Amino acid sequence: MISKVVKNSDEAIADIGDGSVLMLGGFGLCGIPENCIQSLVEKGVKNLTCISNNAGVDDFGIGLMLQKRQVKKMISSYVGENKEFERQLLSGELEVELIPQGTLAERIRAGGAGIPAFFTPAGVGTEVAVGKQIEEFEGKKYLKEAWLRADFSIIKAWKGDKSGNLIFKGTARNFSPMMAAAGKICIAEVEELVETGELNPNEIHVPGIFVQRIFKGENYQKRIEQRTTAPPAPHGGLGSGEQEVLFEYGKGLTKYGIAKRISFEIRNNSYVNLGIGIPTLVANYIPKEINVMLQSENGLLGIGPFPTDENVDADLINAGKQTVTMQAGSALFDSAESFAMIRGEHVDLTILGAMEVSENGDIANWKIPGKMVKGMGGAMDLVASAKNIIVAMQHVSKDGKSKLLKECSLPITGVQCVKKIVTELAVIEVLPDGGFNLLEIAPGISKEQVKAATEATLNIDSNLKEMSF
Repeated sequence: MISKVVKNSDEAIADIGDGSVLMLGGFGLCGIPENCIQSLVEKGVKNLTCISNNAGVDDFGIGLMLQKRQVKKMISSYVGENKEFERQLLSGELEVELIPQGTLAERIRAGGAGIPAFFTPAGVGTEVAVGKQIEEFEGKKYLKEAWLRADFSIIKAWKGDKSGNLIFKGTARNFSPMMAAAGKICIAEVEELVETGELNPNEIHVPGIFVQRIFKGENYQKRIEQRTTAPPAPHGGLGSGEQEVLFEYGKGLTKYGIAKRISFEIRNNSYVNLGIGIPTLVANYIPKEINVMLQSENGLLGIGPFPTDENVDADLINAGKQTVTMQAGSALFDSAESFAMIRGEHVDLTILGAMEVSENGDIANWKIPGKMVKGMGGAMDLVASAKNIIVAMQHVSKDGKSKLLKECSLPITGVQCVKKIVTELAVIEVLPDGGFNLLEIAPGISKEQVKAATEATLNIDSNLKEMSF
């Protein structure tokens, strides 16, 4: 059999020169090619274009390359908590192309599959669509997107053999399988390198035909971005096990109250995607009698409880980079398959946060021009295709301004997509013809308070009631 083994990361990246286009696997810090990144930093190669979902954190992963000013351009979906990435973006020091996460995954997959372009609903009606071809299929609008390819794809796997066959562990798979095919030269570092024939062919995630160089990596740190642990919750949820304060009478719901109220919207035997922030807390309050499979766009269907300290696994995280476990019946997959579930409308309910929602159901939740850019991540894909979207958000900003508006003032994430909103003050539905309908108010909150806090048109439902927990 063909052998692709090289000695180490220095040898593997030796011919990567200034100005190269690189794809780097990983989601947050999960599954990043640590050895190759360190060798690239030490080599000092510069003017790189890096295609990666995000850039790690300030002092690890691609963040190290940003610190050394080795990167000319980032093509990503998420800035996240990398302050240097955000600073260079806002200052104009770094060229950045932000792409919806599902589009990024599919553009990479298309590049490796020899498909130069495709159409997707993600980004229609947003700034992502500017300058792009739009076509209508079966009454719905889609954007034309082009493939992505690279000079080198650099990935990390759990196990590999000398022929280049690869197996991944947990959610460390993410973008790596698509990237392996989309690079002219694929470099794979692995935790365990075995002889050809030792891996079970039924378990191979990436066939060796896509891999040109492979080596056994050393001294993996496998840092965890959001180490999240908790004992089992006594009420059957996935949370801390302590009953959190749900509301302050006359003041409104806490974030835990918002999460619990949203949990009442989850139907039995459904597939649900939870965004980061308050939506993640919804899992704490799902009743025992409700069967639900939680989908995480980084490659997991069947999120289980947060792990105990002794069961933390750096290779098993959710989309918020939190450590998790898997429930019975779970499945693991790559990012392209994950967004096929989303784009193909196989997810029943999406719960996500927002900075603003308009009265026609538009949502804005990914940047404040000139001040803050976190990236759209998977949100644009989710809001473009989900059957049902519920938003968890604060009704007003810190300075008292309404966030439920006639029109969003911030860049749009999705158009006419939100069905229901739960805030600290109320439960509100978006009417089919526009406008908000007030369904429930928080304990001790009056409908006049909700009206005063809402810029948009607000109808008072004839069956308006106070929330009960």
